[in-house]
Amino acid sequence: MSRPEDEQPVSIPIEDFLDLHFFPPKEVRLLIDEYLFQCQEKGFQRVRLIHGRGTGSLRQMVRAHLAKDPRVLKLKDAPPEAGGWGATVVYLKPKFSR
Repeated sequence: MSRPEDEQPVSIPIEDFLDLHFFPPKEVRLLIDEYLFQCQEKGFQRVRLIHGRGTGSLRQMVRAHLAKDPRVLKLKDAPPEAGGWGATVVYLKPKFSR
């Protein structure tokens, strides 16, 4: 059985940043999990998640989710030229670190 087009899996390139504006909020946690897995597999040590400023609810949800992720070493606001508090810089542990 085919799925409607809006439910088809989306393939995104794995880069050192991910703009979350294009994804429904209900999908963000799973998206972040897969994105961090792929980034860690590629050996990225630092990535940037762009969540925007808005009301701050997406930022809060993203940061709460990241705080529980064992792959995350630390978080901080992006520098002003990279989004400021509208983006979160995530430092990842090395792939085999516990």
